Amino acid sequence: MTRWQYLTAPLIIHNTQQILDNFGADGWELVQVVPGPTGGLVAYFKRPVEG
Repeated sequence: MTRWQYLTAPLIIHNTQQILDNFGADGWELVQVVPGPTGGLVAYFKRPVEG
């Protein structure tokens, strides 16, 4: 069974592609983007736990 670790991160609108590219390069898969509690956007990521 695959075990997952999760990460949430704010998305800065003017730099979204760079932020997503950086997380993707580290093995994170974007799961969902939702409005943040105080405005802006929050991204949810997951990746398999290694080891």
